[in-house]
Formats: sequence, C-alpha cells, structure tokens
Amino acid sequence: MARIETPRRIRGTQDIFGDEQRRFARVLEAFEHVRRLYAFQRVDIPVFEDTQVFARSIGETTDVVSKEMYTFPDRGGDSLTLRPEFTAGICRAYLTEGWQQYAPLKLATSGPVFRYERPQKGRFRQFHQIDAEIIGAAEPAADVELLVLADQLLRELGISDGVTLQLNTLGDAETRDAWRAALVAHFEAHRGELSDDSVTRLDKNPLRILDSKDPRDRPIADAAPDIDAYLTPEARAFFDAVTAGLDAAGVAWTRNARLVRGLDYYRHTAFEFVTERLGSQGTVLAGGRYDGLIGSLGGNETPGVGWAAGMERLAMLLDDPAAEKIDAVIVPMGDAAAARALGVLADLRRAGRAVDMAFKGNMKRRLAKADAQGARFAVIIGDDELAKGMATVKALADGTQSEIAFDALAEALATR
Repeated sequence: MARIETPRRIRGTQDIFGDEQRRFARVLEAFEHVRRLYAFQRVDIPVFEDTQVFARSIGETTDVVSKEMYTFPDRGGDSLTLRPEFTAGICRAYLTEGWQQYAPLKLATSGPVFRYERPQKGRFRQFHQIDAEIIGAAEPAADVELLVLADQLLRELGISDGVTLQLNTLGDAETRDAWRAALVAHFEAHRGELSDDSVTRLDKNPLRILDSKDPRDRPIADAAPDIDAYLTPEARAFFDAVTAGLDAAGVAWTRNARLVRGLDYYRHTAFEFVTERLGSQGTVLAGGRYDGLIGSLGGNETPGVGWAAGMERLAMLLDDPAAEKIDAVIVPMGDAAAARALGVLADLRRAGRAVDMAFKGNMKRRLAKADAQGARFAVIIGDDELAKGMATVKALADGTQSEIAFDALAEALATR
C-alpha cells in the first residue's frame, strides 16, 4: 500500500503554539484593555471583500494591489480578495451598514491579513494585525487620541523603550498638490539617474520615491524639497495642534520630513513607531489621516484617521511570557476515584477554578505532570478519600497536605 504523504504547511504561514502563542495572546490582551480605556468599540469585518474595495482604496498602482493581493473569482464570477489590511473594509462597512449615524466612530479590530510577498523574519503571507480607527472626526484631537493610545499600548506591553514615534504632515489638499508638483519637477530633472522602480513611481506615485531604499535614489530624494515650504496656514496650524497635543499628553515624538504616504487621499498627519531592535523591519506601528478615502469609495467626503500594527512584530519585542498556571490538578487513583473525580472536576470549573485531570501513570508521574502545568495544588482522590468524603490537597510548592471536604474544595483552592 502506497504511503500517504503528510500535507505540508503552506509557505508564509505559521502554526502558533506555546510561548509564541502566549506572546500573541499578551499583545491582544493589552490591545483589548487599552481600547476599552479609550472607549473604542470592537468591530469585526469579513476576511474577504469585493476586489474593488482594495483596488480603489489602496490604489491600482501600488505594489500591494498589483503584486501582493490574494485575488480570486468565486463561483458566481465575482472577483474577491483576502484583506491585505483593515482600513478599507472598515470604511466599506461604514458606508454599506449605515454607520454614518454614529459618527464620530472610534473602532478597533484585530485578526489575520494576507499579502503574497517574500516571507522573512517577522513577515508572513498570512500575518496578524491590530487596528484602530476614528471615522468622522476632522479635528487634530482625533490624531492625538490615536497616537496616545498607541503609545500607551507599547507601554502596557513593556516595549516602549527604544521605540520612537516619527511624525510628519502631508498637509491639506492644496499643500499636497503644490508639493507634489515641486517633487515631480525635481525628480524629472534627475530622471536619468533614478532607479527603474523610481522612474515608474515618478509617472504614477512620485511621493514614494522619497522613501526609496535604492542607493541610486537616495542623494536625489534627500535633495528634494520639503513639504514645509508649501504648507498652507491651515495645514501648519493642524500639525502644530497635533504636536502640541502630544506634548501635553507626554508622548515623545520626532519629526521625519521624509515620512510620506503615496496615495492622494492621505492628508495631514502621517506617523510610524520604529525601533532598531527588529533589524531592517523596524516599523512596529504605522498610520495616518485619510480624509479622502471614503470619498474614493463612493461615499460623502468623510474625515478619518487610523493605525495598524503587526502582531508578529510586537510579539517579537516581548520577553518570554510566563507559562500559564492553573489552580490544581486532580489525581484520581482507581476506577471509583476516577468516576468521582469527573464530578469534582466539573464542579471546580463551574466555580471558576482552573483545573485539569492527571489520568495516567503512578502517583509520582501524575504529581510531576501537575508541577509541569504550573498547578499550585494536587487534589488526590483514592479509596480512603472516597470513604471519608474528603480529598487530600497537596501544596506543590512545599509538599504540605490537608484533607478538604469535596464540597469545600472550590473555596479552599481560592483562599490558599
């Protein structure tokens, strides 16, 4: 008989278990805690959308849309795409579900996202993000709120040391148009010296040349005009209000005049939290204001600002988490004890105690299992205990033992 080949894990995906899963859980636990402190509502949206949701929002000429999206026809002939990010889907839901009546909306979500790119450290084809958005608030206070939330999240996780908030302004539409024209003129004058990728960007997405990593582009990009010379008074006042708000909240920031977002719907604030602790993949959280996005999806012009963070990268910065501990392990010796232990186990769990059962092996092996699970106690049930109606409770830290009535176990485990 032919040997059945074991299915393989798909390249760029991961099976998350043990310490790695505990780090993931810690990231999500901290995010849920902080989003509640800031009164952000939890939202969950589909894993796949109509392809146009992403093509129109992320931009047809971006690498994400042209090269990285998982796009496929369904059986009805519609083109669907696994979400490569959250913002577009949330904005689609805002429009199709009638959430305009609740604006301004503060929303948070998390889950898997998908991009077909070369897997490397901290980067997968199915990866995970946490995401926070404020839709319907045009005030700079919304930008400050999101940035302070992000800063507190990093502090809650204990990873804020060595992480820097880099901040820039993209101005309003008038600012951006004037700056874009100046950049195009500058780069056109050096077209023959640019890399092939940047020549393509010059025709389609010229702001992206500013963050090119190609050595041929860097001297040209570094000599490009800054946005500050083109800021309207209104745009300058908006940025000043954001930075003043951060200062008032005690959030440190640094200006990065080369931090950009290539798509036209981005306005005003752009930001990244970066670290050198992850090598070249140094951005752990990034976002900005996208006042033109909902309009590009066919809705009324609606302000929005948000950020996303990769859970894998955040988890990589965490110390190894402590293993999960439980209150007790039930150790039944004999068939009659095993039957009684099932009822004890169910009663303790219903009372809110975290307990497990050690079914196999001699007493020494079962106690070793209890210790390995981080249990505080072993609850031993044998023929003698059944006759007395009491369990022997052994403290695994010091070996002390006491007899506790079965119906008093839950309280005893809680107070010891």
